[in-house]
Amino acid sequence: MSTTPAALRMIEVSGAEALWLLEGSALGRLVLVQREQAVVRPARHVWRYGRLIVRTPVQAVAVPATVTYHVDEVRAATGTGWTVTAAGSAEVITDADEAAHHRRTPAGWTHGPHDTVLSIRPQTVSGFRLAQGTER
Repeated sequence: MSTTPAALRMIEVSGAEALWLLEGSALGRLVLVQREQAVVRPARHVWRYGRLIVRTPVQAVAVPATVTYHVDEVRAATGTGWTVTAAGSAEVITDADEAAHHRRTPAGWTHGPHDTVLSIRPQTVSGFRLAQGTER
């Protein structure tokens, strides 16, 4: 008796569904380029007023004008779940009161010397559901 694993498919979701998935999560990865190399850092986020507020261990001076943010939820046992990528302009939140508020909002790591709070205005958002299905 052969047990062949089920085929998995990536099904593109609408921008509205991708935003809904993004809003319902809190943990992701900030992707940026430093010295011509892709750098990926863990991050916590909340969706507020049409922008992502992201707290991540990246030095503020290292944040470029445009970044990519990636979030997913994949069930290891089945390989099913979803993935969302948002890309857009990023600004370091420098107002002390606003930054302090946002440091409290997304729960996560203890504050360190490289703890930066960003505002990302996504210009593109794409997402996929990972589902079991038949091969085509």
